[in-house]
Amino acid sequence: MSDDDTITSLPVVPVKRTVLFPETLVPFTIGRPRSIAAVEAAMNSEDKALLFSAQRDFEQEDPKFEDLYQIGTKALIKQMVKTAEGHLNILVQGIDRMVLLKMEESDPYLIARARQLGIPSDSSHEIEALHRALLDLVGELTNLMTNEGVSEIVSVLRAEKNPLSVAYRLVPLLNMSVEQLQALLEESQLTDILRKVYAALSHELQILKLRHQIASQAQAEIGKSQREYFLRQQLKEIQQELGEIEGDHEEGDVAHLKKRIEEAELPEAVKTEATREVKRLAKLPPTAPDHQVIRSYLELVLELPWTTTTEDSLELSHVRTVLDEDHYGIPDVKERILEHLAVLKLNPSAKAPIVCLVGPPGVGKTSLGQSIARALNRKFERISLGGLHDEAELRGHRRTYVGAMPGRIIQALRRAGSNNPVVMLDEVDKVGRDFRGDPASALLEILDPSQNHTFRDNYLDLPFDLSKVMFITTANTLDSISRPLLDRMEVIRLPGYSQQEKLEIAIRYLWPRQQKEAGLTDTEVALDKDVLPHIINRYTREAGVRQLEQQLARLTRKVALRLAERSPDQEPEPIRIPKTELSEMLGVERFMPEEGRKELPVGVATGLAWTEAGGDVLYVESTLLPGGSDLTITGQIGDVMQESARAARSYLWSRAETMGLAISLFKRNGLHIHVPEGAIPKDGPSAGVTMASALASIFLRIPVRQDTAMTGEINLSGLVLPVGGIKEKILAAHRVGLRRILLPKANEKDLKDVPEPVKQDINVVFVETIDEVLREVLLTAPPVKQAVSTTSATAKTAPIQH
Repeated sequence: MSDDDTITSLPVVPVKRTVLFPETLVPFTIGRPRSIAAVEAAMNSEDKALLFSAQRDFEQEDPKFEDLYQIGTKALIKQMVKTAEGHLNILVQGIDRMVLLKMEESDPYLIARARQLGIPSDSSHEIEALHRALLDLVGELTNLMTNEGVSEIVSVLRAEKNPLSVAYRLVPLLNMSVEQLQALLEESQLTDILRKVYAALSHELQILKLRHQIASQAQAEIGKSQREYFLRQQLKEIQQELGEIEGDHEEGDVAHLKKRIEEAELPEAVKTEATREVKRLAKLPPTAPDHQVIRSYLELVLELPWTTTTEDSLELSHVRTVLDEDHYGIPDVKERILEHLAVLKLNPSAKAPIVCLVGPPGVGKTSLGQSIARALNRKFERISLGGLHDEAELRGHRRTYVGAMPGRIIQALRRAGSNNPVVMLDEVDKVGRDFRGDPASALLEILDPSQNHTFRDNYLDLPFDLSKVMFITTANTLDSISRPLLDRMEVIRLPGYSQQEKLEIAIRYLWPRQQKEAGLTDTEVALDKDVLPHIINRYTREAGVRQLEQQLARLTRKVALRLAERSPDQEPEPIRIPKTELSEMLGVERFMPEEGRKELPVGVATGLAWTEAGGDVLYVESTLLPGGSDLTITGQIGDVMQESARAARSYLWSRAETMGLAISLFKRNGLHIHVPEGAIPKDGPSAGVTMASALASIFLRIPVRQDTAMTGEINLSGLVLPVGGIKEKILAAHRVGLRRILLPKANEKDLKDVPEPVKQDINVVFVETIDEVLREVLLTAPPVKQAVSTTSATAKTAPIQH
């Protein structure tokens, strides 16, 4: 065969990062225009042959003849498929080695004149030995590599008899550089080719064995929690053994946190601290104990609304409409909210007020907070403080503790997503105190406008401005709230509702709401007019409307059951509920009608009391014990009420001669005072005038008027002092049919809180002295021989007490 027979012109396809070998079947994806043109030219030729040559610089997109290695591989195209993107997927069969002599054309594709180099085909005992040694290594490779594709390749290699084919086909399993692959292609001695492939395969097997050894050692030394970390270590050591050492790079999540910190609108001090923490995070391995702690901390910092503020709805008419829609009455509370909005309208930087809503259960304190937030167009968050003992619940735990969390205040702001929400601190009067700290003291900083602009949560440990937050606290009573905390709050009282107010609330809010929750409509159920008043009087006894709503919910469930049990062919008609069916649907009436006693025997007087559930009527009974000398008080009476009884007895004793009483009546008779319903604890100063009236009645043998109820504190000077809970007490008296009420003169101002219909239906008598009380309540005026000099009660009055 002459040289001219071995020299031919072929289209050239430059390849990156790989080398095509003879005796191998390899797929390629062709994407460069000149290479696509070369392939298409080869497909149009008779033998479909072309030349593959590796690039010296794989980054060069348009290589020239001199940029290619001089030895390449002639190949035949077996298959070609054109993709939707315009690329070519081809399958080529390596045929022979070729030496590139010169370039004949470069446009539209490379055409090179090349000479056939031939395939090494020498044979010797050494070649046979190397061939068998390669097959032995292939057997070991099968045991170490579980990849399905590798197993198929190994099966083909073991069946191959040609040592050169075995060597060339092993190349894809070896981690060799382009330079090493090109050197292997250029090698003309089969012995040298087999030795190089054997050395590379031996090195690969050593790496695989080392990897398995690392895995076994790591599995024996580590626990479950560190498994991921050591897997990463294995990968790193394998890469080091292979020479593939990667440069330092940041974790993706750390880079993402850095980006979020840069983009977030954080205060300068907060951004500085967050940047410092994210640098610490970058230095820690993912399984380090502090890694998740720092990450959670940074997530909190980024999620807090440092500068996010919702725009207040300052349209006063809209706010008034919203409050009126959600709540009946309570004009004082509504007026206070409107006042604050008016201030905000004139001065947007004004500090939010700290409002404390005080009232019995069920009067709508919590729902009022929600209505305020809706009216102001602010987010609403509720925090229940009932039974709270741990100060860290409010301030948070320090991050040094395991399981540390931010306090409830910071968590509420995180949920709200704005720095000016309405935050309701419910049941502030039920905060506890023990060895874990005093939560009430923590509330001092939270609720103090002069301090809360730099509030520091223990977990966050950064100043957060709470001055824009509108805090609303709720309580049933003020007695258990610490004085320093109470000083920081503006107290607004929500007294109990009258019967008429309850009826209006039931008609406007409760009954429609329960109908909706039960899936009922007005066409399916109808109440007689006297049903709601009957439920209020006979099934509830409370200052609020919680029990009333429960009874209405029970009623709607009964109606829903009746509707569900109807047969499909029954004509739909509304279920009418008369008053006579209430006992069947709601059970036996829980309360009998409250009425004042028709007659009061000598020594009995009607008093008024305040409780957390509203006002109540109580009767003070007294009797003389001939031959006795002590004062006996029963009915589970507290210390303050006992002192009122002693003060009333002492005053009457000191005024005995003036009132026409014999001193011996006090010396020769004991006295027993009893307040019925002994199972209920009672205390407070407001029973003073009732005690004095009952004792005067028993000493003078003159009965007290049965249509009169009274309240007021007394002292030994004979003055009647003001007390609290006037509205609730008047409502209680009106409820039982008592229309004449005695009040201290200093409480005249409190009548403005009494509903107008009730006020018009009662006769209020204001008194300043005990003598005036006795003249107004005893059926026959007691004899008075000498007038008592009196001073204005309001001049010496003590603070109003409950």
